[in-house]
Amino acid sequence: MKRLIQFIFAFVILLLVVSVNSSSESGNTLVLTKKAIDFNQVYHRDSIVSLVLINKGITVENYFQFIDSLVKKHDPFTPYKLTEHLIVRANSWIIDTLKNTDYYRMMARDSFVYNQKKMIVLPKGATLIIPDSILAEKIQNSFNNTLIDVNIPEFKLRIYEASNKLYEFSVRVGRDEKVYLEMSGRIEDLKTKTGEGRIVNHVLNPRYVNPINSHEYFVTKRDDDRLTKLPQIPFIETEINGIRNGQLIHPTTNAVTLGKAYSNGCIGTNEADAWVIYYHAPLETKIKIRYDLNVVNKEGDSIVLKDIYGKKQK
Repeated sequence: MKRLIQFIFAFVILLLVVSVNSSSESGNTLVLTKKAIDFNQVYHRDSIVSLVLINKGITVENYFQFIDSLVKKHDPFTPYKLTEHLIVRANSWIIDTLKNTDYYRMMARDSFVYNQKKMIVLPKGATLIIPDSILAEKIQNSFNNTLIDVNIPEFKLRIYEASNKLYEFSVRVGRDEKVYLEMSGRIEDLKTKTGEGRIVNHVLNPRYVNPINSHEYFVTKRDDDRLTKLPQIPFIETEINGIRNGQLIHPTTNAVTLGKAYSNGCIGTNEADAWVIYYHAPLETKIKIRYDLNVVNKEGDSIVLKDIYGKKQK
């Protein structure tokens, strides 16, 4: 009887949470008092639901530190290995909020943002779910079946879960040039390299360095000629064919370069898409980078793409 009463009590709490979420004008989820967290273990030990109240607004520059603190605090009490990616995928509204820090999205709303790091992404009063083992297993299975697929001459990055395409993003790729890079101390072929591999590292607070002259920079000129601080969006490091060659997936602050061979070899995305890719690419996520000229367009027609690297001639 006592266990039944606990179950009913927890169910009522969750109903109240959903009700508050539905009526929230700001769209933030799960506003609840911190005291309610004391009642999170009303199910059996393999199904733990925790609710975490955000007591103050969290900015982009403090975001990863905050999420990491949640992982350290709650991981000892979860029957699975808790990670940042599991928390965020269990609270998908966070990804939407992070996407909306995109400079060009803000400008489309007539809002100029000089320093995106100061933007609040986890508002005070919002509540996060620490997933139970059932939800965590579902998300982890999704990760295990995820493939990041990049077709260089198509300038496309796609995210698949098994055979289902989840996302398709426009990207920029490496230039068809050989240039001396001071960073490596030798002449490098800047073409994006093909092959299969995995995600091996996340750089949460990346340094922006020009590999040609090793100059670090802190501001950028946008497509509209305005200067802004550089954003704090993770860089994703790949290992292709067993080699970590410094080929990254990362955002570009100049969206006009998407759909072009423009980079020093990395795969560039816009800022909003970079957040989506990051939260679908935990460590060990599979990646395939290919060079296929024969593709099928959205209308179902077979087309031949421009051979941007001149591979047919070689």
